[in-house]
Amino acid sequence: MDIIKLKEPDPAKKTICIISEGSYPYITGGVSSWIQDIISGLDNYNFIILAISADEDNEVKYKFPDNVVSVENRYLTGPVKKGSKKIKGDFFEKIREAHKGMMNSGDFSSLKEIVLHMQKHKYNFRKIVSHIKSWDMVCHYGNIRNPLYPFSDYYWAWIASHEYVFKILTWDIPEADLYHTISTGYAGLTAAAAKIMNKKPVILTEHGLYNKEREIDIKRAKWVKGYQRDLWINIFNDLSTITYNYSDLIISLFEHNRNIQISQGADRNKTMVIPNGIDIDRYLDLKKECRHEFSVGIVARVVPIKDVKNFIIAAKIVTEEIGNVKFYIIGPRDEDEVYEEECLQLVDNFKLEDKIIFTGKADVRKYYSFLDVLVLSSIREAQPLVILEAYCAGIPVVSTRVGNVPEMLDYDENLLADPKDSEKLAMGIIKLYKDKEYRDHLIEKNREKVLKFYNKKDLIRKYDEIYNNYITETSYDKGSIQ
Repeated sequence: MDIIKLKEPDPAKKTICIISEGSYPYITGGVSSWIQDIISGLDNYNFIILAISADEDNEVKYKFPDNVVSVENRYLTGPVKKGSKKIKGDFFEKIREAHKGMMNSGDFSSLKEIVLHMQKHKYNFRKIVSHIKSWDMVCHYGNIRNPLYPFSDYYWAWIASHEYVFKILTWDIPEADLYHTISTGYAGLTAAAAKIMNKKPVILTEHGLYNKEREIDIKRAKWVKGYQRDLWINIFNDLSTITYNYSDLIISLFEHNRNIQISQGADRNKTMVIPNGIDIDRYLDLKKECRHEFSVGIVARVVPIKDVKNFIIAAKIVTEEIGNVKFYIIGPRDEDEVYEEECLQLVDNFKLEDKIIFTGKADVRKYYSFLDVLVLSSIREAQPLVILEAYCAGIPVVSTRVGNVPEMLDYDENLLADPKDSEKLAMGIIKLYKDKEYRDHLIEKNREKVLKFYNKKDLIRKYDEIYNNYITETSYDKGSIQ
């Protein structure tokens, strides 16, 4: 844990604690940009950033707005406090009761007693798992849940999956008037603990669906085997349920995700949709630059989730149909050096060095001024800001069918492809190249849509109202587990 103290909070302003996991301020991308916009747009509040990271090897990627008073870092790995020498026996009874509630009825109310106990005693997780009562409990649940796989699979999965959970419950959490978590998972558990300890409201904004994203990761991971896979998936599902139960308001970016939240246990009466928004003035009046070649771009970090390789393969297919075309990969290249090298090798293998340009981190407006098509080749997205930016700048979009993208593209099958379907992406690009009338129609329609529904000023105003309402409402905790 470390704290970066930036300034004294303004006593005339209420304080919001933003809880992020694996994003702001250390990772660039849509979620981090969204957080920066919220903070910058609401200078009538003090903000504390509680940033959860895997380890301490982080570099700040954003300039903090003046109303950020401190950044409190919490690390999932690394040393933990020694804590009490002796673990009280009733602690394990609380754990048993919590497991019974979760397994039998999805009741997470007993989390309160565990949090308060862990905060008081700061137990070291290694001491917990070495206790005889802990061993008995793991053996008991191993026999119930894991009868067909080796016990060692269950045991080490249990150790790995629970260590971060128990560590979080010992963290000191800064005092604030409201806690705003930007995902479920470990950030959501931290928010639930904050509510229990400090008795302040919790707001959740889910850009994607954390547990579903982790499930995809787990099923792809080669190191997860046997029952370990099921256990990890169950842990992340439980963390989502805990976050939903302890949140006073649950926000999603679009209706489809809201319905999934409800199906996973979120109280319908606590859910709402607030779509993303952009600074329209930054993109609306860009001076358009005419270029000889047809220009196609992707705005993305060079990382596997953005599937830049898929874009490169699509580019190869397009070049076989269109001669005067150039492709731009616009975004940071330094987040996954192995993947970047694989992308460069693919470009070399296809002999596209004169067709594909890696720009690195750049001002996207420079490229929006001349791009003819924007492509998203991602494996996962929620409601991508780059689509809204492109629409506002007068650029049609071809994308994989992920998140809210199909709705954003009006379910136009000319422009949508399944993830990994490079050929279909290429067909969409070629369609836009050949049919200028169709392209011009999309430009006009899409710009009108952004102006009507996706103005960042509306987004900021809604969150200002929410913060104010939940901070000042004395009965904010109605319907929430206390």
